[in-house]
Parts: sequence; structure tokens; C-alpha cells
Amino acid sequence: MKSKVTTLLKTLRAYAIEKGIRLAINYHEEDSYLMRFANSAISLNTNERLTRLDLAAYDGRQRAEFQMIADPNDLDSIKKAIDTVGEMVQHATPLNYDPTFPVYQQDVYDDRAYCSNLAKLSNAERLAYFNAVAGDLESNDIKLSGNFANGTTINAQISTETDHVQFFVSTDAQILVVLSSLSLKWEVNAEQSAQRKRDLDPQGMHEQLALLLDHYQNAEAVQLPVGKYKVVFGSAAVGEVMNMMVGYAMNGSMVKMGYSFLSPDDIGKQVFSPKLSVVDDPNRTEVFCQMADENGFIRQPFSFVEDGVFKGFAWGQDAADEYDQEPTGHSVPHYSLVVSVGDKPVASLKELLEMPRDEDILYIPYIHYMNMVNPSAGVFTGSSRFGALYLKADGSVQVPYNVRLTQKFTDMFGERVEWMSSKETVYNVSSTYSRRNPEALAIPKYICVKDIEISHSNPSY
Repeated sequence: MKSKVTTLLKTLRAYAIEKGIRLAINYHEEDSYLMRFANSAISLNTNERLTRLDLAAYDGRQRAEFQMIADPNDLDSIKKAIDTVGEMVQHATPLNYDPTFPVYQQDVYDDRAYCSNLAKLSNAERLAYFNAVAGDLESNDIKLSGNFANGTTINAQISTETDHVQFFVSTDAQILVVLSSLSLKWEVNAEQSAQRKRDLDPQGMHEQLALLLDHYQNAEAVQLPVGKYKVVFGSAAVGEVMNMMVGYAMNGSMVKMGYSFLSPDDIGKQVFSPKLSVVDDPNRTEVFCQMADENGFIRQPFSFVEDGVFKGFAWGQDAADEYDQEPTGHSVPHYSLVVSVGDKPVASLKELLEMPRDEDILYIPYIHYMNMVNPSAGVFTGSSRFGALYLKADGSVQVPYNVRLTQKFTDMFGERVEWMSSKETVYNVSSTYSRRNPEALAIPKYICVKDIEISHSNPSY
């Protein structure tokens, strides 16, 4: 695997040198598998193996880029692409800054996030996983749907400056299972992220779905009044909101473009709850870490938030060049975010429901159709949809119809945080609509936040 990629990259490097082209090459290969269910049956079962090459030619302040889906065995086509990008750079409009050309000082080989057993997962094993999750939960009214996506991703880099190669390989799986009522039109779901085969836990997903299904079939359904609630957010909600916040607010280039609610003046200030710490950790394999960035920067843990204090912005090499900043090793396909856990011993939905309470609590496991309302003010919106529960002070449980919340990031992660679960979980935020790029966060299983405002409440499912 590594030798074939390395041989190809060194062959292409030699050709670029022969042609007098100052070239940086980024290699991406994916071996992807997808099994999709609809109405309790397989609706799609497919796989694809793709190789992409990102070619960047440099000439002073001029830079040209060329992307292609390539056959690694078709050297003639790839060499023509190198010729093309070499011609393009001669006509490129100069940048208003000096771009850094990648110079790799050493070979890098990082397979820490690779599991051969997960890479070799079979169709029979994917189907068995779905069957184990479904168990006896399906009926004439309750139907199963969902996705099991897994694969292997290779990223590698070389440039004409040296013959050193960077090579990164990882495996991942992202599973979503939805149970829906044909008659009442409600849905409950469960999700799982896996970096190794042993991470797969269909029984855990089955237990969560069975518990939700019991309440959705037997508990009273209610329309909640709009207003403020104490809310326990599940890992899906926490992961999606945290990922959006870091991407918009803590990226240096976003600040310069006016998309962040944070500013350089906020560095060193208590912006968030003292319970919150957020680190980009290149040593956590379960969140698909990478030891070096695409420019050869050897990465170290980078603190975004420490005990609620904002520590600084992430700078990729190109943005750092443009805005005259120091790069922080963030020319990477994704961050590897780790959010601190708390001290509340709540590790499962069952434990959350059994926890003593003296007031009503709204449980929102998932935020659907999440979007930014005003990035410079840090305002986002989304709706509950999947699996929300209303935990009454008297110990009973109701099923709320879909509600919408529109909040600031600092509402969810600021002084209103009441507690955070001591249980860590991994939530997968990978996109399935572009090149394979496994991305996940290690986060608390639950976060409880007071005074979250519900701005809209549906009168039915």
C-alpha cells in the first residue's frame, strides 16, 4: 500500500523536475463501502475505489492548481495534467502575499488510525450489524432505515523540493439507524462512530433504540409551550454544535473574513464555561488524528479553550501566509477535537431517565437541519426531530413534538452549563457527499444547559 503510493509520487516528482515545474502533489485514495436500508430492506449496497491528485504549481507569487480523479497506472494522463498545471501557473494572477512552498524535511508514515479488520469488513458483517440492532424492534408500523458507511482513506504528499514523502492511512465507520412509525410519522435514531472493528457495538444501539421506542409508543405526546427550558443535549447535538463553533469561530481566516464572534482581543479571556476545555489532539486515534499537516508541520496538541478561557485561533499555512500569522499546523483535512468531560456520572440514556430530578428537563439528543443565523454573532438554529423526550419532575416521561431552538454558541457552552457527563463518547461528523474524510469528536455523552429558549413548537409530529 505505502510502497505503491511512494513509488508513484517519486515518479511524478522526477517528471516535474525534468520539466522545470515547481510542484506540490497531494494524493488522496479512498476505498469506500455503503450499505443503505429503507423500509426494513437493503435499498443500496455499493462500493467505490477512487484516487485523486491535487497538483499545485508555484512560480514566485503565482500559483495554479489542478485536481483530477486518476488511474495510478495511467502515468501518461497524470503527466499531461502536470504539463497543464505547469502551463497554467505561467498565466496565473499573482497573489498579494508570498505563498509557502511545501518542503518536507523527513519521511512521515502514520498508520495509528488504521485497522485492517475494519478495512476488510464484509457485506455479511454489515448486514449482521443491522440485524443485531433491529432485533425484535420492527413491526408492521415500525420500519428501519439507515446507513452503514465504512472505508479506508490514504492521504500522501510530496514536493519537488525534497524526495521525502508523507503518508497517512486511516479506517472509519459511520453508522446511522432510524426507526420510524408509518402511522404517526415520528422517528427515533441512534448513531455510532468506529475507528477499529472492535468499536462496533450493535447491542448498545439496540438498547438505546428499544428505550426510545418504548417511550414513543407508550408515553403521552405533547406540544411544549415556547419559552426557556433546562435542556440536556445528547452527544449528536453537542458534537454538531461544537464542530460548527470551532469551524466558524476559532479558525483564523474566518476571523479575518468577519465570520467569527471571537476576536484576537478575546484571547486569554473567560468566554466559555469554566467546565469547558477543547483541544485539537493529534494523538487520539479514535478521532482520526494525523501527526503532521500537509505542509510537513509536526503537530502538537493545540488548545482552543482551557477551563473556559479562549486560547487562540487555528492557522493553516496558506491563511497564515496571507494574513502574516504564525501557522499552527492546521493545514489538515479535519481537526481531531477532544472536549473535556465533566463529573456527572451519567453514561447512558437509561441512567439519564433514572436520575433524580426536581424540575422538568427537555432531552434533545440530535439537532436537525442546523444552520448559522449570524456567524459574526455566533447564532445558530436547528430543530429537535429525532428522539427528544420531556422528563417531568414527577418522574414521568412525555414525548414532545418537534421544537426549534435559536441560540448563541455561548448560550450552549457558556455560563449556563450546569453539568457535563463524566462519560466520554465519540461522535462522527463525516460528510458522505465528497472525498472520504473521516472526522469525529471525543465529547461528553451529555451536557446539561439551563435557560435554553424554544422559539417554535410543532402541534404534531
